[in-house]
Amino acid sequence: MAHVVGTKGQVVIAKEIRDKLGVKPRWIALQRLVNDHVEVYFLPPEHRKSLKGIMAKHIRVSVSPGQEWDEARDIAWNKAAKQKVGIKEQLS
Repeated sequence: MAHVVGTKGQVVIAKEIRDKLGVKPRWIALQRLVNDHVEVYFLPPEHRKSLKGIMAKHIRVSVSPGQEWDEARDIAWNKAAKQKVGIKEQLS
């Protein structure tokens, strides 16, 4: 499949190729000259969704900023560290 280069040097990526790769508007096209041809890699833009919204169903606690947050973070880190090294936490 061949396309004509536009007057401003623009090249169209065929719809079939964009669809197969999942390329959408606002994606970044990285170009690299390799010998006598160009390789193009596509990267999606940064997401615009709130992680709070995406993660809401996975969050089990609500903690306010400040000392309470620092304590909750320390507890979570300690628990994760113990799980990483295989130490079982005893329930009291």
